Amino acid sequence: MEEDLADGLIRGEDGLVRCNWHNDKPDYRTYHDEEWGLPQDDDFKLFEKICLEGFQSGLSWLTILRKRENFRRAFAGFDYYKVAKFTDDDVDRLLQDAGIIRHGGKIRSTINNAARAIEMVEQEGSLGRWFWSWEPKADGRSSPVTRAIAQTPHTDISTALSKQLKKRGWSFVGPTTCYAFMQAMGMVNDHIEGCYCRDRIEQQRVSFKRP
Repeated sequence: MEEDLADGLIRGEDGLVRCNWHNDKPDYRTYHDEEWGLPQDDDFKLFEKICLEGFQSGLSWLTILRKRENFRRAFAGFDYYKVAKFTDDDVDRLLQDAGIIRHGGKIRSTINNAARAIEMVEQEGSLGRWFWSWEPKADGRSSPVTRAIAQTPHTDISTALSKQLKKRGWSFVGPTTCYAFMQAMGMVNDHIEGCYCRDRIEQQRVSFKRP
């Protein structure tokens, strides 16, 4: 008899119930279990997350995830102090790198955003401090029904966040990209009710010290 699980949930071969967007692919499942929604305040990791969400625009997250180590090598570990110094020669080099997404606009955007990240650190103290100031109030959770990552919605907060980033000169940071970033960095807990990760992530969010 087929198991009756709530929409958006799947039981894996290990018997655990999870959000179903990872389609039980091992690397995608590991990302879901060990990283997605975990509160993050490391500035370089936050910069990596928002840049990769920008590269994901129009593509599947799984494509980006499987190229992530290549992206890290190509963009100096997403050290924005180093990336901000990239030149046209670096852009040409990256456009020839088959290990990443060879999109000129997104590559140049990452270099631009590195410079903007430096400005934000100088003005706000850290990226973490500024981004976490956008955390939704109340318990920080969004809708109890999570969409697939490829169909991530946007919210009033992610729309406002997008506008402020663009005002600061950032690019490839639309409302949907910003919401995906909020999900990934743990600003919201969008593991579906019934997913074995949801309560664990929420406990970590409760104990997490905001910058």
